[in-house]
Amino acid sequence: MDVLAEALRVSGARGALGVVLKAGGTWGLWLDSSPAAALHVVARGTMWLHLPGEKPLEARAGDAVLLSPDTAHGIASGSSTTMSPCDRRATDRALTDGSALHLGSTPAQTEVLVLRYEQDPEVSTPVLTSLTRPMHVTSRENTQLRKTVELLTEELAQPQIGTTAAVNSIVDLLLIQFVRVWLARHPDKQPGSWLEAMRDPVVRDALACVHARPEHPWTTESLAAATAVSRTTLSRHFRSALGQTPGAYVTQWRMDLASVRLRDTDEPVESISGAVGYASPHAFSRAFRRARGVPPGEYRSGLRKRSQAGDHRQDPSAGAPRAGA
Repeated sequence: MDVLAEALRVSGARGALGVVLKAGGTWGLWLDSSPAAALHVVARGTMWLHLPGEKPLEARAGDAVLLSPDTAHGIASGSSTTMSPCDRRATDRALTDGSALHLGSTPAQTEVLVLRYEQDPEVSTPVLTSLTRPMHVTSRENTQLRKTVELLTEELAQPQIGTTAAVNSIVDLLLIQFVRVWLARHPDKQPGSWLEAMRDPVVRDALACVHARPEHPWTTESLAAATAVSRTTLSRHFRSALGQTPGAYVTQWRMDLASVRLRDTDEPVESISGAVGYASPHAFSRAFRRARGVPPGEYRSGLRKRSQAGDHRQDPSAGAPRAGA
């Protein structure tokens, strides 16, 4: 099993929103922090990324920059450009009809795809939150990046039926490309990082077992046997790569799967408990309460009440780019 693919299937991009920014001359936008992650992809020209207290970073055509949630930042035409406030109304219009946001003067020399996306808020497995620092990937580091950029540009320029699903999928593809570059850049171990598991064959094989059969009664001993290593070796590798025990990871993944099913389906708690590896609904409820603070039934009803009230836990449009004057 491809562990990264399975993890992204459960916790990948959700509710991705994107606009095409076309700019010329001198221009700059300041984007306030948002609970959604930000992804800037330069389709043409040059963009400078500004972060408080840090040296501006230049991104060129074919490059992409990924920023974790709650990262206030600016994008501009130069390294010392003053950022302008934004106009939410123009962004909403662009999101609706696919029109571009125009900044600065004409003709436009720069084209940037500006996206906000959220990971599933019910999933706690830290797949992409391992990328805690802004990450800049160049087209030279990943030759497939430019093709992905072209596909995303076309989808955003002509919104139609299925565009939201298509953009989510393309963002997932971009995130996979970021992970590949991250692994290539960090040949040495990065303790406590979920992405480190992709490099460690012992942990990766164990995770493949857990993700393929979450309903199996896994123990450290049975996982060690399945991966042909000793219990001590497996535990040591898990501690180094993930900062937790094999048993803790199994429980975390099961709770993530259960949370998503409680929200998205009408399956009885009894069915969900068996599907995620618990012999009885009582054992599942006890474990779920420890992990989420409330029993499964109450968790499900709480999510649905918030959904009906329109109280979304993350709003990827918050802090979205807005056209400056």
